[in-house]
Amino acid sequence: MKIKEIIVVEGKSDTIAVKRALDADTIETNGSEISASTIERIRLAQERRGVIVFTDPDYPGERIRRIIRESVPGCKHAFLPKLEAIALNNKGLGIEHASDESIQNALQSARKDATDEETELISWQDLVNAGLVGGSDAKARREKLGLYLKLGYSNGKQLHKRLKMFRISRDEFRSALQRVLKEEES
Repeated sequence: MKIKEIIVVEGKSDTIAVKRALDADTIETNGSEISASTIERIRLAQERRGVIVFTDPDYPGERIRRIIRESVPGCKHAFLPKLEAIALNNKGLGIEHASDESIQNALQSARKDATDEETELISWQDLVNAGLVGGSDAKARREKLGLYLKLGYSNGKQLHKRLKMFRISRDEFRSALQRVLKEEES
């Protein structure tokens, strides 16, 4: 499988895992303190071939994703579920621990950043009504919803932002939420 876009990852181990799973070029951020020169390389990559941001499902990975989104608009974003990024010995979390299949699925499901769109499709009240914020089951529901919509795990505020950023329609949202609620019943 060949990926046209350049994939932005955190480090060398992530590059090795991505290249093991598919044919792709990467840019490494070398941690969450992204240099101005790395941002310029990402900007050039976005102009020439397009970029997929593929960071670890943790706080530093989200920080890197936010910095890139603010500095280089229009990138695609791929999310790896936490459960698929845990090391076999449970002593690590990251892309480098994921299977080839998980990496391929995440990259095939990459979504375009739509920060220039001001349309809010899902309201904050919709999230409250769905029990995705403020309830005892909210965290578990958000985890499953993020998995089904391929948005990764997020807190309530991040979920609201991602639903808007990736232009998740009300129908997509309802369908994923119904799956979550159906699983809770069984």
